[in-house]
Amino acid sequence: MAPRAVFLLPAAEAFGAQRLDPIRARALGRGDRLPSREPGPRAQLLRRFEVLPRRIPVAALTRQADAGDAAGHAWLRADPAHIRPDINGARLLACGETLGLGADDAAQLLRPLKPLFGDAGFPIDAPVPSRWYLRLPLQARLPEFAPPSEALGADLFEHIAEGVEGRRWRALLNEAQIVLHNHPWNEGRAARGLGTVNSLWFWGAGVLPDRVASEFAEVSGDDEALRALATAAGIRAVAAAPQFEAPAADALFDLRPLRDLRLFGEAWLAPALAALDRKQLATLELDLADGRGYRLARGQRWRFWRRPQAALE
Repeated sequence: MAPRAVFLLPAAEAFGAQRLDPIRARALGRGDRLPSREPGPRAQLLRRFEVLPRRIPVAALTRQADAGDAAGHAWLRADPAHIRPDINGARLLACGETLGLGADDAAQLLRPLKPLFGDAGFPIDAPVPSRWYLRLPLQARLPEFAPPSEALGADLFEHIAEGVEGRRWRALLNEAQIVLHNHPWNEGRAARGLGTVNSLWFWGAGVLPDRVASEFAEVSGDDEALRALATAAGIRAVAAAPQFEAPAADALFDLRPLRDLRLFGEAWLAPALAALDRKQLATLELDLADGRGYRLARGQRWRFWRRPQAALE
């Protein structure tokens, strides 16, 4: 039996007033509209992975992949970040891999942070230069932290932890920012035209799930939560590709960074529809972040009475 493919897409509003070309619009119009589902990127992933308990503790999942020692503790990512003050507050401009840190960078920058977080009871380390971790007690109570993907370019204070539980973390963050601002290693990076690390980004808190499973054989994409879930489920995770190629088995493609509907139509939807026609795919599902969805199949091409649909709505 031919495999099936699922495209994870952003919310329809991300494409604005863009429209598909007539051929792809006709295929979409003849497809099946799926019942509305829970919106949000987290809900999209939980539709595709069975995670028990039903949450996505990114820090614990990536820690297990990076170091293999996540069991027995709760974990929080404290990734290196660069923020820039502006007239309205401050903005997160870079985080994690985008700063291009090497092992020496991480070792030097972490040295003065280790006593700060160690005294607070949360040892910090970095098995990977771009991914920094705080080890927490299993029963640690933490506020909600936004992932950096939601905060990049936005006002920092719209995403900072609030409430009584957030107060302690805001204080720790302020102390860490002072340490990093005064760190001579940052002066050297700035002199070489490299991004400085003047803050941390807390996110992804939790403990290892009891179970992670998926019906897919392969996932394609660069999102950390997606790749961490795939690793935990024991399935193959590959980097995002520039265009669709028919998979050998059921596959999930993360296209949520896409904002160009023409590119989506040409590089992804057109070759996927061709694969359906050649019976290289059994079905293609479009899963939008706003909860909408479509299922396309070869037999739908005979639905001549259906109107074309040029927008993902």
